[in-house]
Amino acid sequence: MLSQSVIDSLFAPDLPGPEHWEHRYPPRDLPEGAAVTRFAPSPTGFLHIGGVYTAMINADLARNSGGRYLVRIEDTDQARTVAEATAQFAQGFAYFDISPDEDDLTGHYGPYTQSARCDIYLSYVRELLRQGKAYPCFASKDDLADIARRQKAAGALPGYYGTWATWRDATPEQVAEKLAAGEPYVVRFRSPGTAGVRVGFTDLIRGELTADDNRNDVVILKSTEPRLPTYHLAHAVDDHLMRINPVIRAEEWLSSVPLHHQLFDALGFERVRYAHVAPLMKQAGGSRRKLSKRHDPESSVGYYIEQGYPAQAVQYYLRGLANGRLAEMPLPEALATPIQLSDCGTAGPLIDMVKLDDISADYIATLTGEQIIDRYINWADFWDAELATVVADHRPLALRALSIEREGVENPRKDLRKWSDFRPVYGYFFAEIFEPLTTADDSRFGGLDPALVKALASGFADGYTEPGPEVEWFAQIRDLAAGLGFAPNQKAYKQDPSAFPGSIREASQVVRVLLTGTQRSPDLAQVAGALGRDEVLARIRAVG
Repeated sequence: MLSQSVIDSLFAPDLPGPEHWEHRYPPRDLPEGAAVTRFAPSPTGFLHIGGVYTAMINADLARNSGGRYLVRIEDTDQARTVAEATAQFAQGFAYFDISPDEDDLTGHYGPYTQSARCDIYLSYVRELLRQGKAYPCFASKDDLADIARRQKAAGALPGYYGTWATWRDATPEQVAEKLAAGEPYVVRFRSPGTAGVRVGFTDLIRGELTADDNRNDVVILKSTEPRLPTYHLAHAVDDHLMRINPVIRAEEWLSSVPLHHQLFDALGFERVRYAHVAPLMKQAGGSRRKLSKRHDPESSVGYYIEQGYPAQAVQYYLRGLANGRLAEMPLPEALATPIQLSDCGTAGPLIDMVKLDDISADYIATLTGEQIIDRYINWADFWDAELATVVADHRPLALRALSIEREGVENPRKDLRKWSDFRPVYGYFFAEIFEPLTTADDSRFGGLDPALVKALASGFADGYTEPGPEVEWFAQIRDLAAGLGFAPNQKAYKQDPSAFPGSIREASQVVRVLLTGTQRSPDLAQVAGALGRDEVLARIRAVG
């Protein structure tokens, strides 16, 4: 075992001891049963929707127990850190209402970024070295590769353990020689585990579990500057000092629980309770797979923000994936009902974008026109600034458009599933956005003779009657079509198609396309009423 003087020489002389940090971060003064939870993303790429899912569970448990929820940025992998990631995290947290209850400005347990906590980790690494529970390891990449080759040849399990851990029992003289030569080193945890031993633990989602005890001497402090810890040590120190309990994290860490319990014990910390959340999955043909950052755009939180999915709809959907009983409740009730860890499944729930679209459409259909405009503009100010300005400038027109087949009807239209749908669904109502049709041979007229298109347009404009309570608005199209030789209905046209240029359907489609630019729209009379006489005539007369 190394002498304390040698160990201490590896650290700054003014480095505080663990007692300093215990005093600085005392137990929290919270009601009994209050949970302190954290979401701890690594800024190595965009925020995954599975991260929002896990963070939502963390935030819900803390806030419904009178506790605290925080976000801790785990940036110890400096080589893979993406500069823009932290800002994207903040955007996603704000959009989905999972911003932390405390941060560097408001909290007392920071810094909340691991790279700013170096001295804290070094204090505990030094203490483990002093107690002989850790040791410096000078094994190079080539040395480790050689160990791996020999293990494979011998049929041994891979890892750095037992007799394969060449620096575990090095003499003080061997260590001193390497230190004097300035050789780089990592610090490894001296695992107390032995082969063939099974350990048990309780997972708050999965219940009682057993696993092989850890016997690997894992790296807990890296060799490069700045001297940062690995996740294994950092999370143990941070979760203890920030007084996190329970730790709700991704399923991928389940196999590390035996190691993490060893670290908590070696550090003298009370073990935390763990809950491991199953990953979100996607149906791919006949099999299920994890959502892929590379292949699935819906895996990124940015996708939901950019597309303008209402946060409440996504929250409702995700809460239903976490606890199936919440999916059976009305949205307001489901958002207010606490998530129960015991109701979380152990199989990864499937993300179904068609289902999310339906939920989102149902939610938007419950909003008033005023609410839709406010929320649309709030989103579009960043994502579609041109139309946001137009809608704000023409709010009465926007309200008239939104009222069509939505207000005063038993089954309101559900043509908005997300805010990015607003432009293709309602953009044509606004003259600044709409592009009038100027040629009679446009394909949207369905191949109708251009001369007939022009005749329909001029006849409709010349005799135009605005919609009103006593007006049978569609009669003007029907009479005009009959005068131009169109069949009165589809049945008559099908009986003798050579006798007619088309049916009343084709004739009305000409008017629809001229007014909206599309072959599908809500009730044509209501569209015309919303546009107003001058805009209707301008669009009809634009065709030449």
